[in-house]
Amino acid sequence: MPISFHSEDMIFSLPEKNSIKKWICAVAENEKKKVDSICFIFCSNKKILEINKEYLNHNYFTDIISFDYSEKNFIGGDVFISTETVLENSLRFKTEFILELRRVIIHGVLHFMGYKDKNRIDSLKMRNAENRALELYKSFVPRGTKKNA
Repeated sequence: MPISFHSEDMIFSLPEKNSIKKWICAVAENEKKKVDSICFIFCSNKKILEINKEYLNHNYFTDIISFDYSEKNFIGGDVFISTETVLENSLRFKTEFILELRRVIIHGVLHFMGYKDKNRIDSLKMRNAENRALELYKSFVPRGTKKNA
């Protein structure tokens, strides 16, 4: 599958990589899209701030920055994820880190499918799509693991 996971400026290993790859492809298929190539890069707050400043002229931390290279019905791009911010958000929203991380992962993928989040209505559509995708993930959980973990 054309989905890869890397870390930059830190050590991070994503659990359940194969399940997540299959899940992303299923979410894309449900939206009538095909995955071309998606590269997830897990990094620190420091690195995501550098990217935010350099490419978006924003001087703040964020959990995710996506660079969309999608064409027609083929989605692809680079997704930078600050695991530090994801952890902070999981604590703030009182959810498990892995659940918040999956939400952020699929958030980036949904951007490649045309979902936006710059206004209230678009954010609501994005959140609903995230929730549907997260519900779908349960069918990709390996046997012997918790359905929500």
